[in-house]
Formats: sequence, structure tokens, C-alpha cells
Amino acid sequence: MFSEFFQFSFSGITLGAIYALVALGFTLIYNASHVINFAQGEFLMIGGMGTVVLMDAGAPIYLAIPGAIVMAGVAGVLLHKLAIAPAKNADVVTLIIITIGASIFLRGLAQIFWGKDYHALPAFSDTESLSVGGAVLLTQSLWILGIAALLVAALGWFFTRTALGKALLATSMNKDAASMVGIKTGAILTLAFGIAALLGAVAGVIVAPITFTAYDIGIMLGLKGFIAAAIGGLGSSTGAILGGLLLGLAEAYTAGYISSDYKDAVPFVLILIILFFLPNGLLGSRAVERV
Repeated sequence: MFSEFFQFSFSGITLGAIYALVALGFTLIYNASHVINFAQGEFLMIGGMGTVVLMDAGAPIYLAIPGAIVMAGVAGVLLHKLAIAPAKNADVVTLIIITIGASIFLRGLAQIFWGKDYHALPAFSDTESLSVGGAVLLTQSLWILGIAALLVAALGWFFTRTALGKALLATSMNKDAASMVGIKTGAILTLAFGIAALLGAVAGVIVAPITFTAYDIGIMLGLKGFIAAAIGGLGSSTGAILGGLLLGLAEAYTAGYISSDYKDAVPFVLILIILFFLPNGLLGSRAVERV
């Protein structure tokens, strides 16, 4: 009984780490621009599929992964420059259409150039699994948790110790005031989209060895990442991490103790329950103005 609980908990935390990285991307962009980027899941797809394509072209995995992450970062920057920035004064519905349209566009390009097949990356360790307390733990899950923890720590350092990070925080708090003190808010917003894309790409790379990757993999993972961000409270980085972990655990326990048929319904039930009682999410402190 304990081994099953430990197995499900570890699986849930692994899933939660992926959702948390995607949710952090949503939170980062929302804090900087008050826009929710519904194309965030496609950066995850670019990370995974880009790595596969570069490896198929002959690049070793240690070069293919950074190349794919850079590819996603460039896509994030171009998304802001070519789509979001020109429509900065647009209304809510227009911004929704733009980000959803960008998602469909990126997914379509991937389908055309990379095909519809599902692919798997090799695990990062030669040993595929470990037995701990009667539970079987995938070593790739340990990689996921370790890399996710490092990224969260790196983001914390970036926002508190670097001039760019502090400029991004200032822009998120008051864009006009930040501009008045000399911060180039346009460049900062572009940076936010680039960093969010990098986070999504890393999530796509580290999860590909256990869940596969394809041109449409970002649809559900991106949606669950958004739900995790909303559960935790849009605008709260800590909330994004908490929301991701809660969502991952809820899915794992549902699949393990009830049925895997209901796993994908859990995010929608969970967000309805939480937002019914806490409209701003678990750690949200302000109302959402734009979606």
C-alpha cells in the first residue's frame, strides 16, 4: 500500500514539475505584459521536436538540446515582435485571437516540416529505472525534478541579483514608471517572451523521453500549464509552482486509485472547485484584467 502511494506521489510530482515550468512561462509573460500567451505550449513542442530533428540531422544530443532551446527562444521573441507588440493597445478578444492564432500557426509549421509522427528522445541516463521502497522510479523523472529545481533557483537569482531581472520586475509592477526611469520596457517585454519560451522548451526536452513528442504535444500540456498557473494565482511565481504540483498529484492519484480514463478531466474539475472559492487562485492577490 505504501509502495503504491509512493509510486503515485513520485509520478505526480514529476508531472507537476513539468506543469510548473509551463505555468511559470504563463506567469512571467502575464506579469510583464498582462497578456496570457496561449501559444506557450507550442514552445514546449519546439523544444522536444527541435531536438529530435537536429539529432536526425546528425547533431549529438548535447548540441541538439541547446539548439532546440535556442530555436524556441527565437520563436518567443518573434512572437512578441511580430504579433503582440504591434497590437499592444488591442482589446482582450483580439489578444486572445492573436495568441491562439500563433499557436495554430506554429503547430501547422511543425506538422508541415516535421511531420505527424510521434518521437521519443533517449533517456538522459543509461539506467532507466530504480527500485525504491517497492516502487519503480524512472531515472528520467529524477532528471526532470533536478532540472526543474535548478531552473526555479536560476529564475530566483535572475530576478533578485541581476539588473535585467530587476528591470523586468519593475516593468511588471508599473510599466509607465519603469519607462520614466530609463528602462526600455519594449525590450524587457521581448525578453520576457524569450525567457518564457526557453522555459517551455526545456520542459519539452526533459519530458520527451517518457511521454514522447509530436507536433501537437503542446496542446494539452500547454492547457494544463495554464490551468496550473490559474490555480496558483496568475501573477504569482510561487503559485505557479504550487499549482503545477497540486495538479500533477491530483492527476496521478486519480489515475492510480480510480481510473486513468478520468485523468485528463482532473484539471478542469480542480480549477472549477478552486476558482469557485478563490477566484484569484490560491496565492493570487490581484484581479485578472486581460486574458
